[in-house]
Amino acid sequence: IRFPEMINRKRFSYLCLILVGVASSSLLADDKPAAKEVKASDLTLKVPANWKQQQPSNNLRLAQFEIPAPKEGVEAAELVISGPFGGSAAQNIQRWVGQFVPEGREAKMTEGESKQGKYILVDMTGTYNRSVGPPFRRQTEAVKGYRVINVMLSVTEGRGGNYFLKLAGPEETVKSAENQIRSSFGGDAAKESVYEL
Repeated sequence: IRFPEMINRKRFSYLCLILVGVASSSLLADDKPAAKEVKASDLTLKVPANWKQQQPSNNLRLAQFEIPAPKEGVEAAELVISGPFGGSAAQNIQRWVGQFVPEGREAKMTEGESKQGKYILVDMTGTYNRSVGPPFRRQTEAVKGYRVINVMLSVTEGRGGNYFLKLAGPEETVKSAENQIRSSFGGDAAKESVYEL
């Protein structure tokens, strides 16, 4: 047995193990989608890279994204950004509440503040009257097991005004994205307080 050769083989084996470990770590790191910055008028959002940005389906939308489902057999969700629009917080919240069937409807309202401005967040679950076709037709279909997170963000920079983020989809898909929707505009659930009309 040539000891130097055996030592070299051991070193080579260790080197291979290290390289495999580094490659595995890189693959695991890639599993977590990186954030990308998106501008929507005066808003700056940071969204996961795996949220697919789409062409807005109408001229009232500044941007829209498809949120991937967390597993097979579950539908994707949609995030829509719009504004700046008028209307008081009460008027907008009443409109959002009216988009759900009263029976079994649940709503949680909180308020907070981000670097981009103060916000009100309304988190609702139940049977949702989802819009079908062009908005001017006002046609809807009732979809059970839906969750919608609406955000009214009062931006102080640029033109200012109230901007709106709406994350809508099956409960499971929206749940997988609820932390990211807050962090996208700088919100923090831990610092929010209960909002009352």
